[in-house]
Amino acid sequence: MTDLHPLAGVYAAAVTPLKDASTFDLETVPALLHFLAASGCHGALLFGTTGEGPSFSPKEREILMRSARVYRQQLPGFKLLAGTGTPSLSESIDLTKLAFDLGYDGVVVLPPYYFRKASDEGLFNWFSELIKKSVPSKGHLLGYHIPGTSGVGFSLDLLARLKAAFPNQFAGIKDSSHDESFSAAVGQRFGKDLLVLNGTDSHLHHALKNHAQGAITAAANLISEDLREIWDLVQAGKDPSEAQARVTEQRHILENYMPFPPILKALLHKLHGFPKWTVRPPLEEVSSQIEEQAISELESLQV
Repeated sequence: MTDLHPLAGVYAAAVTPLKDASTFDLETVPALLHFLAASGCHGALLFGTTGEGPSFSPKEREILMRSARVYRQQLPGFKLLAGTGTPSLSESIDLTKLAFDLGYDGVVVLPPYYFRKASDEGLFNWFSELIKKSVPSKGHLLGYHIPGTSGVGFSLDLLARLKAAFPNQFAGIKDSSHDESFSAAVGQRFGKDLLVLNGTDSHLHHALKNHAQGAITAAANLISEDLREIWDLVQAGKDPSEAQARVTEQRHILENYMPFPPILKALLHKLHGFPKWTVRPPLEEVSSQIEEQAISELESLQV
């Protein structure tokens, strides 16, 4: 297909490597990026929900963003997105500008999630300021639609207004609503004019049928090969039902061990030999018993 957005594809909402609660494991960043690329990811999102983004200060985010940017040069075509949204407009502007100054391919921005009753007018004004002051004319911003977590979402009318005002810079949304009816409504209203990257592995085929152009998911840290198979089959006009069934089973198992960062870090360690990265409080590491239980369930799918 030739009408895909430059950011179309399958992305991992990458975990954040931590030696301890306050120290990045920067030495392992290239191994993680190479692993994701070799597993079929078109790119990775740093500091999304799975990357524990809201738990890190702007200064901390800058450290990892700079490190990953250096190693990405070893992976031609591999795209990097950065989560740059905070409740602070000024911090969000600074982080977004930094991402583009560093050569990131795009940003994923949470709405200001403290004021949960903000109106569409208020949200439009917030994003307008952000885009005008930090997104270059050829840059791409995705709004992060995860109302179940952030408490603030994007209405169809707000999306239409932002797209009309900033047709290139406001690329679309990362849709982590886990709502198939919303996915269908977005597709019906905007078609491919609005880039949608779905955040729910078990809904990927449904989303692609409704004009989504890819995914950014937590489970892609582990199952990106199957997600990429779905994406490739759809682009080729073939039926991805078998691959989608596998993905759905794996996603449903992983959902029993949420929040995702602790279990994904544990499984990356156990199954793929990565260091035993920790998580930042208030998240807690999973026990060895939980690790083994999750591994047993996932391996049972291969029998």
